[in-house]
Amino acid sequence: MTDVSRRTLLLGSAAAVVAGGAGYLVGARREPDEPAPASAVKVPKYRSRPDLDGLPDVTITTAAAGTVPGHVFLTPFAGALRGPLIVDEQGSPIWFKKVPDPATVAIDFKVQRYRGRPVLTWWEGTIGGTGGQGVGQGEFVLADESYREITRIRAAGSEQADQHDLVLTDRGTALFWVYDPVRYDLSPVGGPSDGVLHDGVLQEIDIATGRRIFEWRARDHVTLPESYAPLPQGDSAHLPYDYLHPNSVSLDRDGHLLFSARHTWGLYKVHRTTGEVIWRIGGKKSDLRVDERSSFSWQHDFQRRRDGSYSIFDNGAGITVEREYSRGLIFRVDEKAKTVTFVAEHVHPQRLSAPTQGNFRELADGGTFIGWGQQPHFTEHAADGTVRLAGHLPADNQSYRAYKAEWPGVARDQPALGLRVDGGNVIASASWNGHTGVSRWRARAGGQPGALSTAVEAARTGFETSLTLAGLPEYVVVEALDERNQVIGSSSAIPVRT
Repeated sequence: MTDVSRRTLLLGSAAAVVAGGAGYLVGARREPDEPAPASAVKVPKYRSRPDLDGLPDVTITTAAAGTVPGHVFLTPFAGALRGPLIVDEQGSPIWFKKVPDPATVAIDFKVQRYRGRPVLTWWEGTIGGTGGQGVGQGEFVLADESYREITRIRAAGSEQADQHDLVLTDRGTALFWVYDPVRYDLSPVGGPSDGVLHDGVLQEIDIATGRRIFEWRARDHVTLPESYAPLPQGDSAHLPYDYLHPNSVSLDRDGHLLFSARHTWGLYKVHRTTGEVIWRIGGKKSDLRVDERSSFSWQHDFQRRRDGSYSIFDNGAGITVEREYSRGLIFRVDEKAKTVTFVAEHVHPQRLSAPTQGNFRELADGGTFIGWGQQPHFTEHAADGTVRLAGHLPADNQSYRAYKAEWPGVARDQPALGLRVDGGNVIASASWNGHTGVSRWRARAGGQPGALSTAVEAARTGFETSLTLAGLPEYVVVEALDERNQVIGSSSAIPVRT
């Protein structure tokens, strides 16, 4: 069998111009008789960072008491500004990074640990596939607390990493999927004898060296008749048949591998060393008896929970619709009795149905956080299923997954400053993309950059905070203050133009 080049679907987008430097002056000097109609001037969303003008709004619809501390991690998929995004519980941005054009997206943005330190990880690449099912060609990025890139994790061999999941292990390795197109005889299932199969390849890579530690190929263990996905037809008959569509990987308590395969409706436990399938749950060849309330389809994100139960995001819809709404599903597995029994389900208040994507993760207090995939929503639930935080991206956007975690971000660059004149005063707009330690802002003004005596302060109010300086000074600088009122960063001194 030989490898076949992949077909890719480039995602077109409008280019965004990213402004550099630590300060921005909104508006320019003009001659007194030059007309300046108000309608011709577009007011940026963030005066200190006009390059983030196209950042999608995140709306919070439910904010109850008792939420777990942390920030929300998203990957806006549409628009000119696509990339990893952190927001607070009010929906205000904390950090954003635009991924490169053309046609690049970010997916699966989350906090993990590497060499004992918290890191950010996300996938960058392009999305293609057949039958509307996303197949990624790209690589994973690891960044430290200062958002500096540590390394990029790439698949071994000639193929590229798929976007669906990345797990960093305490061995210093990374687990992820590769969708490998191989020549394959599909005639036993009604396809062409010279067909192409998307083989699900699970790789474990040593992060420091890029060396392949372990590899598992689905076609050696999971048969084609187990799939619920239809074969490509007609002119598309020789496109890769995505019979498995693996979309998550995780580790069980005993160190063996857990993964979800969307197109077989199957959950699998695989021996970490031999690669043998220990058991299957769901689909056409389940090794365990699944009770009615625990049955699932087109699912994502198979995880072991701290109390020994398991969870998935049960889409209930995909190529077909099997359930009216999607849900976070929790169940117990009795390996001796070979049974799967229902524990609980968590549902969006709007009974959302997400035909693609999504995730369901346990929080520190036993609650859960759900990303609703194709539906641009996220929810945090108490242990009893009560919604205590709910929000969403714009309706024309989506985030493959959504996570909640604490993050100690320390930006390397300077705070940004935008200035505008309003009547006889100057409005200073301050922000610091990525720094989570800012409690207050101070603006200082004066006649020279080294002699800024006038000062005003204000509590941080979201991504950007505005401060009003009386009169028209020559220069302004802003300083970021921590909770002890100590200066932790300062912008450049920016001249005021009237």
